[in-house]
Parts: sequence; C-alpha cells; structure tokens
Amino acid sequence: VDRRAAQRIYVEIRFTVRDCASIPSVLGSCKETFNLYYLETDRTVSESIKGVEYWANAPFLKVDTIAADESFSQVDFGGRLMKVNTEVRSFGPLSKGRGFHLAFQDLGACMSLLAVRVFYKKCPSIVQNFAFFPETLTGAESTSLVIARGSCIPNAEEVDVPIKLYCNGDGEWMVPIGSCSCKAGFEPDNGNVCRACPQGTFKSSQGAGLCQQCPLNSRSTIEAATLCGCRNGYYRGDMDKPEDMCTSVPSAPRNVVSVVNQTSVLLEWNPPRDTGHREDLTYNIVCRRCHSSERRACQPCDDSVTFTPGKEVLKGTRVEISKLRAHMSYTFDIQTVNGVSNKSPYPAQQLSINITTNQAAPSVVPILHQVSSTSRSFSLSWPPPEQPNGIILDYEIRYYDKSQPSGLNSSVVQTDSPNVVLEGLRPGTGYMVQVRARTVAGYGAYSKEMLFQTLTDDEYKSELGQQLSLIAGSLVGGVCIVSLVAIAIICTRRRQLKESVFGDKLQQYNTGEVTLRPDMFSGPTPTVTFPTLSEGRSSPGVKIYIDPFTYEDPNEAVREFAKEIDPSCVKIEEVIGSGEFGEVYKGRLKPVGKKEIPVAIKTLKVGYSERQRRDFLAEASIMGQFDQPNIIRLEGVVTKSRPTMIITEFMENGALDSFLRLNDGQFPVIQLVGMLRGIASGIRYLAEMSYVHRDLAARNILVNSNLVC
Repeated sequence: VDRRAAQRIYVEIRFTVRDCASIPSVLGSCKETFNLYYLETDRTVSESIKGVEYWANAPFLKVDTIAADESFSQVDFGGRLMKVNTEVRSFGPLSKGRGFHLAFQDLGACMSLLAVRVFYKKCPSIVQNFAFFPETLTGAESTSLVIARGSCIPNAEEVDVPIKLYCNGDGEWMVPIGSCSCKAGFEPDNGNVCRACPQGTFKSSQGAGLCQQCPLNSRSTIEAATLCGCRNGYYRGDMDKPEDMCTSVPSAPRNVVSVVNQTSVLLEWNPPRDTGHREDLTYNIVCRRCHSSERRACQPCDDSVTFTPGKEVLKGTRVEISKLRAHMSYTFDIQTVNGVSNKSPYPAQQLSINITTNQAAPSVVPILHQVSSTSRSFSLSWPPPEQPNGIILDYEIRYYDKSQPSGLNSSVVQTDSPNVVLEGLRPGTGYMVQVRARTVAGYGAYSKEMLFQTLTDDEYKSELGQQLSLIAGSLVGGVCIVSLVAIAIICTRRRQLKESVFGDKLQQYNTGEVTLRPDMFSGPTPTVTFPTLSEGRSSPGVKIYIDPFTYEDPNEAVREFAKEIDPSCVKIEEVIGSGEFGEVYKGRLKPVGKKEIPVAIKTLKVGYSERQRRDFLAEASIMGQFDQPNIIRLEGVVTKSRPTMIITEFMENGALDSFLRLNDGQFPVIQLVGMLRGIASGIRYLAEMSYVHRDLAARNILVNSNLVC
C-alpha cells in the first residue's frame, strides 16, 4: 500500500467472529481474536510473495491483537443474524519505504473479514485571517502538532510574523499565530478576499477597516486609492491626516489700529473673515523703514527693533514694537498664516499700515572715561549717545560706593556737558558710576555700571611729588636748552670764519652712499662706503621697522600691521590708569573659538583731534610690527566703533619702578639679573629692527605674573 508521505496509517476493520461456546469439540483450540501486522517495504505484494517462508520470516511488526466486541452463536447463524464488529487501529511512524504490507493472523478463530479500509489523516487547505495555508499531513504520533506556514492572500500584507497554523493528529487546524490584513487601498470582503476601493473612496492604511468616502474638497479618480487629492485652491497640511478635509489659506486680517508712543508702536487687529477652515491661524509681522512714500524706497528694519511677544508665529492679535528711530516713517505688514500657507504658490495675505514715530528719549551712553583722579575726587568724560534723538539738554550721573549693597545711598549730579568732576569722595575707594542723557522727550536709560577708583592719600602725595619734580625738571631742562642754543650759536659763528680754510665740504653725499674725503687719512687713500637705510639692505633674517607716519592714511598702516577685533569679543572691567590719549582699562578678550584671556585696553578720549587720532593709531601700527617675548604683544584694535581701542596683553604687576619699590629687598640678585636680561633682549630686538625707543625708563617697562619684563 502506497503511504503517500503519510507517517501514521489508520486501518479500519469490519469483521465477524463466532462464539467458541457455540462450536462443539473445539474448546481447547478455538480463539475469538486475531492479530494485525505491518511491514514497511518498497515492493508490491506480488513482488514479495515467494512462498510461505516470506510471510513466516519477514520482519513484520505487530500492531495489535484484535478482539470482537460481539460474537454470534449457532442460533444466530441459523437465523442469519450476523453481528459485525468495527475496529480502528493505527501504526507509525513510517519512514523507510514508499509503502507497507498488512498481514492478518488467525490462530483458530472462526471469523470473517468483511472490509478493510486503510487511510491517513490530513488538515485541508484553508484561508484564515487573510492568509492561505496549504494541505498538511498529520504527524507521526497522534499527539503530534505539525507547523504549516501561511502566505497572505492577494492585496494583503502581513501584520504579525511568522504566519502559521498547527495541524494536530486528528487532522484539525489549531493555535493560529500571526495574521494578514488588507493593505492600503483595499478592503476585506467575506473575510477571505481583499477588494480594491472604488472611485470616490480611499483607504489610507493597512488593516481591517473599510474604504471611506473622500473628505470635503478632495476626490479620487482611480481604484485602490490610498489618498484623495485636494481640489484646486485647497491643500493638506504636513500634520493633517488623510481623513481630514482639504483646507485653504486664510484671508488678510481686518481693522488694524496703531497707537504710537514716541519710538514705540502698539498694533492691534481683528482676525480674518476666512480662516481657511483651520484652527492653526498665526500672524507674522514684517517691518520696513521708509524714507519716502514710495514702497521701493523702504528697507528692512534694524535688528535692534524688538517685537513683543514676537514677530513670527503670533497667536494673538496684538504686538508692541519698540526701539524704533525717532521721526521716521515705518510700514508694517501683518500677514495671516495657517498650516497650508507654505503649500500655496502665492504669498500670504496681509494688511499694511504706515506710521511715523515721534520725538524719543536718547539712547544709552556707550562708555565712561576717567580723565584724572585724586584722593577725594576724579574727573570723568563720555561720548554722546549714538542715537541722541534730538538735542541733548543735560546729563545725569549716578554713583555710589561699591561696598554698599545694591547701590544703597547713591548720589546724583547733573551737568550740561559730557564731563563731570565728582568731589567729596573717600580716599582709596571704588565707586560704581552710571550716566544718562536727557532730551525734551525725557531721560534715556542709564549706561552700564563702571568702576572708578580714587587714590589713597599716599598715592596722591607720591603723584603730586612726581608732578612737582617733573615741573622743576622741566624748568631746569628749559634753562639748559636755552644755554646750549646760545653756545651753539656762538660756536657756529666762529666756525663760519674758519670755513674758507677747508674749502670743500668734508662729506659728499651720493645716492645711497657716504664717501669720506681722502685728505682725512694718512697713508694709502681708502674709500669707505656705508649702505644707507634707503637701500633696503639689512642683516639677513632681520625685519626692518617701518615708520607708520610714512603712510598718507593712518588707517592703511593699521590694516597692514594690526588685527581688527570685533567689539563684542571685548569686555571692559575696570579702570587701571590713564594715558596720553585716554583711560587704560583692564578687561577680557574672548576671540571666536579660543579661550578668554585678560587684556589691557587703551581708549581714545572723547573730543580727540585728528592729530591725536593719527598718533593713537600710529602707536598700534608700531606695536603690531614687533614679535618678541620681551616686547608688549598687540592683540588687536577696535577702529570701526566707538570708542577706538588698542588691546594688548595684560601685565599683572604693572610698571617696573613701582613694582620694585613695593617689593624692595624681596628678590635675590639672580632674579633681578634675569629681569635685566629680558629688558636687554627687548632693547636689542628693537635696535636690530632699527627702531629708536626715545623714552626708555623703568616706568615704561611692565612686569607680568611670571616676573618677565
């Protein structure tokens, strides 16, 4: 019997058996049972039968001994009442051959085989959960579960993987795992078919849902649509769902009202009549400054203009705009925007309004300078505000002892000019100072606080003594100079009387050469030629100093030798002194991408002349040419904003003369010699560059934290 890949075979037997008690004289050998055997083989019965020996010796396996549930007697036999038994047996697993042989063994029973049915069990093919499962044979044992892999039906997609069913020993499907569902554009029909959505409907996602009618202002013209396209003039936002209706852009706002207050304006308006059937309506404000009534004469507002609560994505219908320029015309465009405005090819609808600002208070004073200082007072000056917004009437100065918490007991003074002398101060005390300007529109905001220090009594006496010494020295020097001039005049007149004796001049000047007269030497006649600086020859590898005053434009020299620094990278902290051109501050420099460093900041005082500015820039041009550890390093300059600044490295211990006086006797000789070597190295460097330092003194030598001069 061909097993057809079945692993377990079932045999149904219909038979009759006579009761042994109804048969006389056979009680000892009569049986009411028989045996069932099977043998796996690749041969048919006709090929296998070669004699009784085959059946006797073949390795048949016994399935079972089968007994009748009912038997018949002689009386039943006479009356043709046959009692038929039906028994079912199974055997397996089968795996060795294409089929098997069945054998029935009768050992003395009076029986009849009426019918034998041989079969195997299987699970039929099925469509379940939109997945197809093929016909599957049962397992080798009656309790076995055989896994069947499924595949989604057409137009369906897997939901959970893997998709499988289990076929049990009775040929029944059980324990479904995973499933499929109709993909987008298709809906389920009768539980086992996925049908395409007809025109005018859509299904946006995979699942058991049905096709839906297209939402308002949209349509679909094909079958199996996953999304309905919007009609002309309507759009679907980035965050909108496929089930949402298509919407349009809003109309312009209505009834804008403006209230101008000096250099501020308050705008209020009503929402648009048509919101586009959306709830995500917002507003944008576009600001333009205009110099005439023509729109093309307008330009975008400065970045300094502020909008409260903002200028874009406003949810309310009110905005306050401040920091506008005084007496200036402005145009404000109020745009309405919703979630589909970026989908439209046309600009947003807007309502424009023109306003003109009034007189305004002045802007903030940018910086304060210390002109001079005593133990009881100091003198300050400052530049006018960058935006005075009218005529400055006066200034108000507020100051207080920095040791007082939060400016307690501050004092206020007024002045008509951009300078003031604050008197009645305590010696050696730091004061925080602010200033603000006033016009007919009122006071502007106070400047940021700056720290200024009065001298101690000892410092003031020392400085006063130095000034007296300087005056006395100047008088003595003046007398000496007058005397020298008188002597020079007398000598010149005497020399002119003798000049005819020599005849020609002692020196003849040729281009680039100085030739000495032969008659100045005894012996052979030498000619000694010295190259002049104009020839450009110098020692190899030594850079020659270039005088910045040879440039017609001092700015050109600054651009060549110094680096321009963004003023936003500079932070001024406190006044540490005053120089020829203005105050000197301690501050911080934070270059882009580099760490913050301490610096000294020289500023150009207010009211400078063009000559002072040229000399100030020349100082930067000179310092920018030097690159040596014992020469002050120039970090850069600020020339494109006020105040003009020269920024150098910061020397923590200040001038050498005062430093040595404060630390008299504290350093060993070897340390002082090292400082002298540094000074000598710097002077040698300047000499090699052909630069003449005209005021070499201890007061002009600075010392850093490492005691390097």
